[in-house]
Amino acid sequence: MRDAVTSLIASYDIAGRYLDRNAIDTLKDYFQSGEARVQAAAVINANAAAIVKQAGSQLFDEVPELIRPGGYAYTTRRYAACLRDMDYYLRYASYALVAGNMDVLDERVLQGLRETYNSLGVPVGPTVQGILIMKEIVKEKVAAAGITDTGFVEQPFDYMARELGEKDV
Repeated sequence: MRDAVTSLIASYDIAGRYLDRNAIDTLKDYFQSGEARVQAAAVINANAAAIVKQAGSQLFDEVPELIRPGGYAYTTRRYAACLRDMDYYLRYASYALVAGNMDVLDERVLQGLRETYNSLGVPVGPTVQGILIMKEIVKEKVAAAGITDTGFVEQPFDYMARELGEKDV
């Protein structure tokens, strides 16, 4: 897993270049947002169960066929698996927030996920919808915690939604 710093340095190293003004500005932005990133991760950590519960409730209100007979989250086991997966996405989103890099999402979440879901018959659309619902809840909680610079909060959620949603499944 890489963070923003190691990814930047690796790309310049591969090109055999010194860090230029763009690289320095990127590093400066990353370090300036560092405290806010850690605070946002702390907010997620302190509220993870509530975030997942609220997001699950909202998802099932918006897509009630998921919990009806024949729906993917119909049985208790499947319902619990859905919430477990949402917690998994939230946890890795918090890692990506702190790292300022989405590599951890590719390495630990997205590689093979699509194929696994397809083989199990898990619908990807509601998964993406749940991720986007969590994004909005996290943004609200982070703002309520007094963290003003929150532009980075959306990045991991949007990345997961885009990577899962853009693929032909």
